[in-house]
Amino acid sequence: MTPKRRLFWQLFPSYLLITLLSLVAVTWYASSAIKQFYIEHTVDDLEAHSRLFEEQISGQIDPLDAKAIDLLSKKAGKAASTRITVMLPSGKVVGDSNEDPATMDNHRDRPEFIGAIRGNCGTSLRHSITLDKDLMYLAIPLKKGGHTVAVVRASIPISAIDDALKIIQVKIFLGGLVMALFAAILSFWVSRRITRPIEQIRKWAESIARGDYLRKPSIRSSEEIEGLCDALNRMAEDLRERIDLVIRQRNEMKAVFSSMMEGVIAFDMKEHIISLNQAAADILRCDLTAARGKSMQEVVRNTALHEFVKEALLARGAIEKDIPVALSGGEGLVNGHGAMLRDAGGKRIGVLLVLNDVTRLRRLENIRSDFVSNVSHEIKTPITAIKGFVETLRDGAITNPVDAKRFLGIIEKHVDRLEAIIEDLLHLSRIEETSEKEGLAFVESRMKEILQNALQVCHVNAADKKINVEISCAESIVERVDPSLLEQAIVNLLDNAIKYSDDGGGIKIEAIQREASIVIAVSDQGCGINKEHLPRLFERFYRVDKARSRQLGGTGLGLAIVKHIVQAHGGHISVESTPGKGTTFFIHLPVW
Repeated sequence: MTPKRRLFWQLFPSYLLITLLSLVAVTWYASSAIKQFYIEHTVDDLEAHSRLFEEQISGQIDPLDAKAIDLLSKKAGKAASTRITVMLPSGKVVGDSNEDPATMDNHRDRPEFIGAIRGNCGTSLRHSITLDKDLMYLAIPLKKGGHTVAVVRASIPISAIDDALKIIQVKIFLGGLVMALFAAILSFWVSRRITRPIEQIRKWAESIARGDYLRKPSIRSSEEIEGLCDALNRMAEDLRERIDLVIRQRNEMKAVFSSMMEGVIAFDMKEHIISLNQAAADILRCDLTAARGKSMQEVVRNTALHEFVKEALLARGAIEKDIPVALSGGEGLVNGHGAMLRDAGGKRIGVLLVLNDVTRLRRLENIRSDFVSNVSHEIKTPITAIKGFVETLRDGAITNPVDAKRFLGIIEKHVDRLEAIIEDLLHLSRIEETSEKEGLAFVESRMKEILQNALQVCHVNAADKKINVEISCAESIVERVDPSLLEQAIVNLLDNAIKYSDDGGGIKIEAIQREASIVIAVSDQGCGINKEHLPRLFERFYRVDKARSRQLGGTGLGLAIVKHIVQAHGGHISVESTPGKGTTFFIHLPVW
């Protein structure tokens, strides 16, 4: 690519070249005119000399006196510094101021002679063989009685003309140089006057392109350039307003886009990612910047998601679907909503995909469904039993005192179970409501005292199974808690440990102070829990061994109550268990 020249180097040489060409043309024309003037002046002088000499030799022609004519020629030529030649009509030279006529050639073929013979003044500018010089010749006819009797020729070397012309040309050249210098200075000044404001406008436009928006330069130039500057200034102001508006809208859109909890991804028709927000990058587990411009297959390996994108691109309307994905916390589920993406002209350019993590929502829906099912099942069993025994008593068993007493005892047991379930549900509901309203009564309490109070509540059951309960807690461990609720949580864990421990076994309750938390561990040596049950152990009505749980009198809500009490204190609960060796529950409470 040819490098571009600056405007100054296009204008200045052009002006300078035009000036120089003009000077050369003027010099050539002046030289030609002066040379022509000198030639015409020389012709006039030669004609005058010829006319004068014509009068001097008119008496020597007829009769012809060649010797006298030659003498007069030499005398006249010397006096006038001009070569004089006299020729007969035949071309023979009879007199010459410089040479011997006898030795000279016949001149009938000379151009000036031919012109004079025809009755006119003959002129010629040519090289003289005789004198070996460039001469100007003029010949006139000498007539007597209407006939040409001789031709008088006068000539002069043109070297004098050339010398005079050279002097004039030197003067013109020197004058031209001075004019060229002034013209160069003037061209430079004019070029700078034109290009300087354009250069200022260029720098100003570059600053606008960089976003600097420098103040309008003060330009005093032609009407066109000042008009261009004003137009550019108006354009810059309008452009700045538009760019500020676009930046503001982009920042607002970016803020909304990045703060959305839903993942938003825009695809083109070739399934390449146009844009995505941080929530989408988190869901896809990819880098936000690196993902832009890549295809969906390059960013994430999920066949279901790939198929959904293809369906969204082919669909004429909005589509929705739950898609399994691998999230940071494990397997999850996202709800995908796909809609057509169109440009300002309404042309379809891709698809907009909105991903919403519904893993927790679907899990809660499943838990709620299981909860309703479990509550219905837990309540229906004792109600069915009560109804059956009431019908049996009504059908006549009430008349038999032994059967009536036994049936009433069974009815009472099922009523107590219903009461326990309802009490636990109400207790769980109160804990949730109290924690949501931040109504817990936190006071500084000694952990060892809370553990001892919980043991007192469960002492009778532990004694019945001859289970030894050991408490390990430093007196210095003090925490801000709701004593009654935390005691209830320890009681529920201790009661479960007693129920699922063999007779004569051992249980250990331990509280440990750490830097940022207090850990309470309740360990038993019972039957243990299989690993697949641990994630759902704290769900309401979830039972590992339903038959044994009901036999031991459990409602299935104890561990759920413990979890909500711990969460109300800002902590969390975990469990470790080995089948056949025992189970340990850990309560983690933050240090206030």
